Formats: sequence, C-alpha cells, structure tokens
Amino acid sequence: LKPFWVKRLRQLLHPSPPSAIRTHQLTMAPKAKAPKAAAKKAEAPKVEEAPKVEEKKPEKRKAEEEKTEEAAAAEPPAKEAKFEPVTEKETDAPADNRKALTGEISFHVPDTTLNVIPTMGGKVLASLTDGGCQYLIAGARANVGMKAGRYMFETRILEVLPLPDAGGFGRKGAPASKAMVRVGFSTAGSPLVLGDSEEHVFFDTDGGCCMGKTRNPVCRKFFRDQTVGVLLNLDAKSENNNTISLFIDGVRACQPQALPEGLQGKTLFPHLAFRGVKVLMNWGPEPMKALPFKCRMLGTAPDADAVKAKAPEGKDGKYEVVLPVGFPDEGTFEWLDSFLEKSPEYVELSDRQIIKWAASSGMFASKGWGGSNDKPAFNYSMPGMDDNSIRRIINSMAGLMPRNYVVMEVRQNLCEADRKEILKRFSAPCFKKVAHVVMGEPKADYKKVQHEKILKEKQAKSDAAWRAAKADKKRKKDTEKKAKQFAELRKKMEEEKKKKAEEAKKKNEEAAAKKVAEAEKKKAEAAEKKKEGEEKKEGEEKKEEEKKDEENKEDEKK
Repeated sequence: LKPFWVKRLRQLLHPSPPSAIRTHQLTMAPKAKAPKAAAKKAEAPKVEEAPKVEEKKPEKRKAEEEKTEEAAAAEPPAKEAKFEPVTEKETDAPADNRKALTGEISFHVPDTTLNVIPTMGGKVLASLTDGGCQYLIAGARANVGMKAGRYMFETRILEVLPLPDAGGFGRKGAPASKAMVRVGFSTAGSPLVLGDSEEHVFFDTDGGCCMGKTRNPVCRKFFRDQTVGVLLNLDAKSENNNTISLFIDGVRACQPQALPEGLQGKTLFPHLAFRGVKVLMNWGPEPMKALPFKCRMLGTAPDADAVKAKAPEGKDGKYEVVLPVGFPDEGTFEWLDSFLEKSPEYVELSDRQIIKWAASSGMFASKGWGGSNDKPAFNYSMPGMDDNSIRRIINSMAGLMPRNYVVMEVRQNLCEADRKEILKRFSAPCFKKVAHVVMGEPKADYKKVQHEKILKEKQAKSDAAWRAAKADKKRKKDTEKKAKQFAELRKKMEEEKKKKAEEAKKKNEEAAAKKVAEAEKKKAEAAEKKKEGEEKKEGEEKKEEEKKDEENKEDEKK
C-alpha cells in the first residue's frame, strides 16, 4: 500500500475527533510533568477512543507507518507567544465585612445571542450546532459588573462538540478555526460578539489578548478541562490597578495587561464568546483552582464594588414584536436603523442581521449575482448557510426567548397571509404584536436624520472627488517635475558626453603628435647612427690603407 492509503485506512479505523482537525483547535490539557517535546506534542486532543482491534499487519506496511510517524514528529512545532516569568505583585485580599452582593450572577436573555442555551441556572452555557448555527459565535454577558476592587471569575471547557467539516474552514473567507472561546469583560450595551467593539477586552484560546479590535499574542493557550481564571484589578491602591490577568489552573499565564484608557473608570461586566464548546462558569464563593494569592470571587463582591443590571421587563409585562410595514426601497431599512439607534433593546430579525453576525464570526460571502436589501444572497459555499437553514433555526429560537424583536421582512410584512405566519411564531402570552406602518409623510426628526445622512454621503463624495483631483494635480506636478529632471539629466549627460568626446579628441591629437615626435626623434637618431657608422667605417678604411702603406714601405726597405 502507498503511504497515502495507509494513512487514510488508519483514519477510517481510528477516526480522530472533529476538534483535532486543526492544531489551534481546543484540545485536552497537556500533562504538566511531560518534557518540552512531549508537551508540544500533547497539544493534540486526548479523547477517549474506542478499543482498538488488534490485527496482524504486514511488515512492509508497519515500516511505512513508522516512516510516516517519524516524518510527522520531524515537523517543527507551531510558534507560540513567548512567556516570561513575572514577579507576582498581587497580594492576599484583606478581610471585607461589607454587605455582600444579593442574588445570583446569571445571564439575562437580552444579553445573550440567539444561539445560546444556558442551563443549570446559567452555570453551563452551550450553543446551537445545527442548521448553520454551528458556524456562528455565541455571546453572553453576565448581569453583574465591576466598578471597583479586585475580583475574578472562572470558566472551564467541559466539552468540545463534534462540529461538521463543511469544507469551508481554512478556505479564504471562512472561519479561521472551529471551536474557540473568548473570555473577558465588556461594557453594558456593547455588541455581544467579543471583538466587535472597542469596549471589549478579553483573552482567547489561541493565546491572544484583545483590547478592542487589537489582538496581541501575550499568553499561553488554554484547552479543554483546564480551569481558566480572569482577574480584573480596579483597586486604586494596587500596583496592578486597571489591569486584567489570565490564570490557567491557578498559574499566571501572562503579564498583567493594562486596560485601554477608554475602559478605565467604567463598569465592566464578565463576557464570554464561544463556538462549538460547552463551558462551565464559576462565580464563587470559592475558586476551583486556588491562585498563588488569595483573591475574592466576583460572586462575593460587596454592593459598593459591583453593579447589578436590572432584569429586562417589557412594557406592561410584555415584550414587543414589531413588524414594519412599508414599500420596498422606500426607506424601510433607513427607518429601521434610526429605530434601533433609539431603541437598542430591540433585536433585529432579518437576513441582513444574519450576514452581519456571520461576518463577526469570521465568515464573508463571496460576490455573486442576485439578492436585494430584503433578501441578500448567501454565497458562503457552506451547508446550512446557503440553503437558508440558519434563517429557519433563528426564527424558531426567537419565539422561545422573551425579548423585544423587530421582524424586518419587507415583502412578507406587506402580505396579510405572510404576516399571520410570522405572528404564529410569537404565540406566547409574553409577546405583544405591533405593526408599524412606515408610509406617508415622514416625521421631522426622520427627515433630519436622512438629510444629515445624505449630506454626509455628498460630503464624502465631494471629499473623495477633491482628494482625487488633488492626487491628479499632484501626479501631474510630479510628472512635470520628473520630465524636467529627466530633461536636465539628459542635457547634463549630453554635455558630459561632449566634454568626454573633446577630451578624447584632445588626447588622441596629443598622442598622435607625440607619436610623430617620437618617430622623428627615432629617425634623427637613426641618421646620426648611420653617419657615425659611416665615419667610423671611413676611419677604419683609412687606417687599413695607412697600415698597408706602412707594410709596403717595409717591404720596399727589405
């Protein structure tokens, strides 16, 4: 068998849990006493598996499996944030005899997203995992906030739910990871999905700390079955005043992180956002994992340091279900935006809101044809989203959760039969149905808002046109400047070229004159040598003649 089919066969015989599809998924906690290499390898999920059936394997297949395991072990581990040990500045909390907070900490229905399912009095939170809701991040904000002192709360991931692999995870535009948890604090009335507002501060399972929309990897990751404690220090006498800290199983996981200036001095409520998990919340009185110092739990905070949000109550004890009735493209959604701005306690039920929620959860639809303001196109290429199952699930859950709703279905709200079908979902006695007719001459405040919006759009277009003209003018100016510089550079290059040609010509002329002078000099030297040679030769001939004359004379004498 080839290695690919060996690996595929092993996956079929012993399938991994869905939470192990990616290394950044929530997994079992690594063993504390394991060595470093083993600790990094332990980040893979440790879930109870079915008993393995022993079978005889061929030696060749066994050798191939060993090679596959060695190659997997040789892969470099994923990079994590560097954590430097910190000198603990937190001290034991002194005894406090002030009156403790009355009532239990819980989650009000309007402070939870439509896919949150609280159980056991709000101590255990889960989310819907069908019909596309498995892709959406669930959010829940507690009903007790902190305005002073130093307190903490704890959470623990009880279970990683088997989310189906839609094929869109890891694809551009799809969520970066499946199961995830974000835990921290937020202000009252801020968006329920942590990370959508500058009034959020939280830690996530991937080891990041987010201040508003800015994320920095500053701490260790946390996993299933680990107790995560979030400590908020608003004690003016403490060295770590206006900081938030993360503790994993009672051990500090990061340096104290300073709160943004925009959140200092405000009441901050515990906030949790999660997907694909079940989590346990602990408000006290005792922590599940003790810290290196004594710290009081949020559930034991006195009234002077805590603020308890009032339980939402509808008008006359009932919650309103508003159905806007208006013509398409006649300002219905503009009216809805102004209505929600004035009445933020209402929840919008529309396809537009589902797309916004999906974007907050890390999903973005691809561009495609079709769709309108009332029914935008769902082009996510993910089951449960494109087949509109998510709309069916959310509409079903809305009728079970008592809160104020605005059902923005332009076409259906215009038709009597469709309106009756919508109202059947809100048959509980706690709901009051209201039809708001958005037709005719608008009110002065609506006109003012729309005029300001139109003026703002015109100003934005004017500013864009002015910036474009300015950029075009600057571009032309830069082009002319570059052309001028190029002309000057070209002229300079031509002058340098001419100068070099003249210098070369002068050098050539000097070299030629020098060559002629040397030739003449050599010619003169040759002529002089020739003359000297001739004179020397004549002298020698004369000497020989004289010598012969002398010899002849001697011969004559003899």
